[in-house]
Amino acid sequence: MATHDGTWAYRDRFHESFARTYFRPFGRLALSSIGVGTYLGDPTDAADDAYRAAITEALESGINVLDTAINYRCQRSERVVGEALDDSDIDRDAVFVATKGGFLPFDGDRPEDPGRYVREQFLDTGLVDRSTLARGQHCIAPAFLDAQLDRSLANLGLDSVDCYYVHNPETQLTERPRGEVYDQLEAAFEMLERRAAAGDIGAYGVATWEAFRVDPGTESYLSLPEIVRRARSAAAAVDNDTSTSGRCSCRSTSRWPTRSLRPPTRDRKVPRASCSSLTRPR
Repeated sequence: MATHDGTWAYRDRFHESFARTYFRPFGRLALSSIGVGTYLGDPTDAADDAYRAAITEALESGINVLDTAINYRCQRSERVVGEALDDSDIDRDAVFVATKGGFLPFDGDRPEDPGRYVREQFLDTGLVDRSTLARGQHCIAPAFLDAQLDRSLANLGLDSVDCYYVHNPETQLTERPRGEVYDQLEAAFEMLERRAAAGDIGAYGVATWEAFRVDPGTESYLSLPEIVRRARSAAAAVDNDTSTSGRCSCRSTSRWPTRSLRPPTRDRKVPRASCSSLTRPR
């Protein structure tokens, strides 16, 4: 996991190559203003090679924030992030690694029959209850996310990640009322509080494309204050005295979404980090 000493040593190694505010405090960590995302690209060996080279170069050039998700490029993005961390000359404790879970991931490539794959790999195995599915591809049930976190750690080859996001929970609004989605999130947060207490994650949050940016009357709207309240309730329910819960909010400051991670503490004196795409998503 990223540490104070590791990230500040990284900052000291590279800071003279950048503007004064390029590295910024985030809690006790020092993180680069630019991170590497791993969403785009085909699930191919050629794309893997390009990603691996780019991430390794980024790590060795002053970028110590990596973002991925289990469903990105059929799990290949997580795997190549782990490979790049191994290939680079940068220590793990100098790098902030975030990943996400919620979408049912393919494995290595898109299957010829996606419906059959979902049925055989997730429904028939009991990993996902059909009643918790949205759009046939999304689930945030605690048991599913718990298993997906384990899979992500294996893909990355890591013992822990610095932040684990519940991915696009507004997808669930296509199948169930908003109140039930908040209940789902609180149950997921309880599981994540336990995983944080066990040292598997440093913080958790919600990664959403638009749920926090649209008007309350919009179908995909979710209330950020309500989600934060549910996270605090989850911490209390598992008797976690020092809440490690995080939150992720989107702001419509441009055509592209921005995200902010905010790990709350008891005194509410919390750091804040925001990011937005440098290029237009495709």
